[in-house]
Amino acid sequence: WSQVVSEAEKIVGYPTSFMSLRCLLSDELSNIAMQVRKLVGTKHPLLDTARGFVYDSRNNLHFFFFFFLLVSKAAGPSTAELSFQHNMVSGIYSSQRSLAEITELIHTAFLVHRGIVNIGELKSCDGPLKDMQFGNKMAVLSGDFLLANACTSLAQLQNTKVVELISSAIGDLVQGIYYENSKSSEENCLTDDISISRWKEQVFLSHSALLAKSCQAAMELAKHSAEIQDVAFQYGKHMSMSHKLHSDLQPFVKESSSDTMAFSLNSAPAVLHQEFLGREAWIKQIRELREAIKAGKGVTSAIDLCRCHGNRALAALERFPPSEARAALANIVCAVTRFS
Repeated sequence: WSQVVSEAEKIVGYPTSFMSLRCLLSDELSNIAMQVRKLVGTKHPLLDTARGFVYDSRNNLHFFFFFFLLVSKAAGPSTAELSFQHNMVSGIYSSQRSLAEITELIHTAFLVHRGIVNIGELKSCDGPLKDMQFGNKMAVLSGDFLLANACTSLAQLQNTKVVELISSAIGDLVQGIYYENSKSSEENCLTDDISISRWKEQVFLSHSALLAKSCQAAMELAKHSAEIQDVAFQYGKHMSMSHKLHSDLQPFVKESSSDTMAFSLNSAPAVLHQEFLGREAWIKQIRELREAIKAGKGVTSAIDLCRCHGNRALAALERFPPSEARAALANIVCAVTRFS
């Protein structure tokens, strides 16, 4: 994966993202960073998110940025209008780079918002209550700040269809995350009665919509046809679905995965069960459950589904002209559908 990302960054033109450069050096975010330092010594999730901005540029936090630019470069210039092609640098229009920054701002804002913790479920080891409450306020305000900046920049693109696409993607994100949070706080994640079709709908809302619709919006900015816009949307959708499936499969296909990190069981019965059972017995049960799932058909079916979405992404990609960017996008799909 690291090699694929490194090669993709070379094609795009530079390795670091908008968030790790211009935004992180701004006075506003510098002030936020100073406030976040007050959380050091606690277990507030906002700290991990903040560290990711600086140290995780090769992984998920900045994945949106270079991936989006690769799609823009793979599509190439539009034949519909030549008057604005002087704004193209390294095969990418300046408006598409701006949209890449906007997309990452939105993605980052939601990552920050996800760092809000449930005060009622805190333990004494997490940190002082006042610090955790302060962390929640920082997560809300920082995420809102990033989202407001993204919306302002989006309006400056002066393209009604692009604004509509990105706005609908934000709505999808909110709906998907709301459903995730309501389910995880109310029900046992392993016994939740959900079909695979319903799972796909939820994953599209919370993980795929922003990337798919942003890719479509990039084609609109370049004045590509509706057909090419759909190609970009389909690739973004199915590639991100494969990426999510690949991530979900890691506890079952990666031998070195931690038994304690394999599942997320945050419901009260699960927490109480662990307390009564004892830590060692609890870890043993989790290990046995993981092995039972690995021995069944769920893992192989999930791998097949991951590869199915990958193949659909590759099929959409074939409609772009051959180029280094298209080859890099194909390599990304291969990376997230490989399990051996």
